[in-house]
Parts: sequence; structure tokens; C-alpha cells
Amino acid sequence: MAQSEQPRPGGDLFPPGLKNAYLFSTFNALSFQIVLNSPMVLYGKSLGATATVLGIIAGMMPLLVIFQIPAAQYIDRVGYRRFVYAGWGTRVAFIFGMALVPLTGFFLNPTTQLALLLALLFGFNLSRGISSCAWLPWISQLVPEAVRGRYLARDAACVNLASFFTFLLAAFCLAGSPRPWQFAVLFGFSALMGAASLTFLKRIPDCPPPNLPGVSRQPVPWAEIARFPAFRKLLRSVIAWSVAYGGMTAFTVVYLKTETAMSEGAILAVSSVSFLGGLCSLWFLGSRLDHLGSKPVLSFSLLTWLAIIAGWALLAGKVLPVRLGVILGLQFFMGLFAALVQMANTRLAMAVIPPMGRNHFFALYSVLSNLALGLSPVLWGLAIDAAGAFSAPGPLLEWDRYTLFFAAVWVVMALALLLVFRLEEPRAASMETLLREILIESPQRVWVRLWPRP
Repeated sequence: MAQSEQPRPGGDLFPPGLKNAYLFSTFNALSFQIVLNSPMVLYGKSLGATATVLGIIAGMMPLLVIFQIPAAQYIDRVGYRRFVYAGWGTRVAFIFGMALVPLTGFFLNPTTQLALLLALLFGFNLSRGISSCAWLPWISQLVPEAVRGRYLARDAACVNLASFFTFLLAAFCLAGSPRPWQFAVLFGFSALMGAASLTFLKRIPDCPPPNLPGVSRQPVPWAEIARFPAFRKLLRSVIAWSVAYGGMTAFTVVYLKTETAMSEGAILAVSSVSFLGGLCSLWFLGSRLDHLGSKPVLSFSLLTWLAIIAGWALLAGKVLPVRLGVILGLQFFMGLFAALVQMANTRLAMAVIPPMGRNHFFALYSVLSNLALGLSPVLWGLAIDAAGAFSAPGPLLEWDRYTLFFAAVWVVMALALLLVFRLEEPRAASMETLLREILIESPQRVWVRLWPRP
């Protein structure tokens, strides 16, 4: 048995030193949420980027995960920790370069600045895409199966708490009408936090890859891996989810900016609430993921996502008034149920992927899901640009480019839900069991009892 699977005194199955993984996730979130999320989208918008270019900015990170496929064969030779550390260190260098772009306005025009920014983002995401292929195999071997759900819930809580404070900082930094130096300060903070995260990454316990003594030189049977029954069904549902979710974060921000005239600071402050929702996933689910299984959590979460997307469509269609409370509620539930879907998908991948060929299974899983996640905002952006100034009254909604966008996303999310129903997870509980535990047997039942009755 590997060292990571030896129980510690008192029955704690977590390996010694795993707290460094939580600290790494925390500082990493303080860094990447700035360069891969709304602050970068808003900076691109300030340089005159179209919806298509904003889609490229949002989709570049997941698109470049495709380089995990050729990189996976080198993990066994280099080792998990060295492989991830090299890639994360390289990407931090690119963030320092991004921090200088807003300061070049006195000799570069906005179009050239945008091109330079896209080049730096490409380098950042390329190094991240290559090195990230070692992360899930490393964690799968390091954390015992019995506590993976608990680990993922705690890790998500760290990421969401750090992301919440990052967005509050970004909202404060970009308050009013932000000038270029304010974006430079924000990107500089991202670079410093990324450098700090490397300290904790280096302290995470390493473990030898399982196939290290005899690395096969045979071609990787990618087709056979993709046809592995339980894995194939998981890939289908994850791809559908990624296509639906891929444009939501970027284009809800663009919708708020263009259709509601909210300032950058206000948008970031509102967006931060989604991370409070993600943080509440620890309280909402806790360690239940390990004994309930992933399938009921995914089913319940995607059903709720259909309601969330319908809420955005009603806003865009002028049925619901654009009020702060409505937007905050939608953002909160987006964060909560995105976190639940991410945790459940990752845990199910860890469960159905066999130890033999684990690196390549995870590489294919990450590449296909991230390709869908990356192409999604680009395609949605093209569709929004193609719709242009389209406007048509309807019996229920006022149809425009954003109403069409949310309606199309709803259809794809419904398809993802149908695919989740076909997933294979023998030890999964039913959705009825999940609802009974959450609403009746857990402390959360207080919310139900306090809800006003007719």
C-alpha cells in the first residue's frame, strides 16, 4: 500500500502534508481568477474587444488543455510534483508580463495592446495546459478513495473563499472608471500570488507514478480508452455540461455590462457572490459526496441549473426586472451548483478510471471536457455577434441576442441532464435519498422549516 493510503492515528486517512495542497489552491485562486475570469474579460472589453475576441480570451485556457495528450507520456519520467511545478512556474512569468501591458498605452494603441495580451495569455495557458495533466493523477494516487469527496469539498471551499476575496479586491481596484494602471496593479497582484502558490506546491507530498519501473513504449490506445463503457458515458455528459456552462460566466458579465450599464467594479462585486455560493458547497454537501455518490448530485445540480438559466432568460427577455437582489440570487446559485457539478464530475472520474493507464485516461478526460469548455464561449460569442441588434417581441419574452443565447444554453443543459441519467455508478444513491438527507436528515432542514408557508 502506498504511503498516502496508510491511515494516520485516529483513523484520519488524509496523508501528512496535504494541508499544503489546500494552501496551494488558495493562493493559486488568488492568482488565476484575475487573469482567467471577469477582470481579464473587462480589461479586454476596455481595449475594444468584440464578443468573439472575449470568447477567445475566456476559452483559451480550456482549449490549450489539448496539449495534455502529448505531455502525458512524460509524467512517469519526470514525476508528478516536478512536472506540475515546472509548468506553474512558467505561467507565473507570463503573468508578470501581463501586468506590464496596461502600462504600454503611451506608445502602443489598444489594438496592439490586445494582440500582445492575447500572445501572453497564449503562453500562460499553454504552460498551464501542458503541466496540468499531472495534477489529477497525482491527487488520485495521493488521496485515498474513501475520502476523495471530502478532499474535493474542502479544496473547493478554499478556492471559492479565495476567489470571493479576489473579486472583492478587483471590484475595489476597478471602482468607477478604471484607468490602465489600475489593471496593472491587479495583474501584478495576480503574479505575486502565483509566485507564493509555488512555495506550497513544492511542499505537497510527492508519490511515484505507478508505472515508473517499466514505462511502456507502445502507442497509446486512445480509441480503446475512449470506448471504455463507464468512461465513455462520463465523457458525453461532461462535454455537454461544458458546452452549456462554457459561455455563462463570460457572457453574463458581458450582458450586465452592455445591457444594464453596470460599472466594472459593480459587476465584479456582484460576480463575487458566485464564490460565496461555491463556498457554501462545503456546508451544503460536506462529506456526503463519498457515500451518496456523484450521479444523484449531478442530476439534482443540473435540474437546478435549468432553473438558473431560465432566470437569466427572463431577465434578458424583460419579464423579470433587473434588480440587484435577482442578480445576486442567480450569481449565488450559479456558484453553488457549478461547484457541486465540478466536484461530482471529478470524483466520478477518479472512481471509473482504472489505475492502469490513469495518466492517459485523465489526459483524455481533461482534454475533451476542456476543449468543449474552450470552444463553447468562442462559438457562443460568434452567435451573439451574428445576432447583432436582432430584436423581436414575443408572447412571453422580448427576444434579442441575449435571450436567444440563454434559451440555447438551456437546451444544451437539458441534454446534459439526460446524459447524466445514463451514467454508470454502481454504489450511487438515488436522488430521493439525496433530497431526504439534505432536506430532512441534515441541519439544512432548518431552511425548509423557516420557509414561509402559504
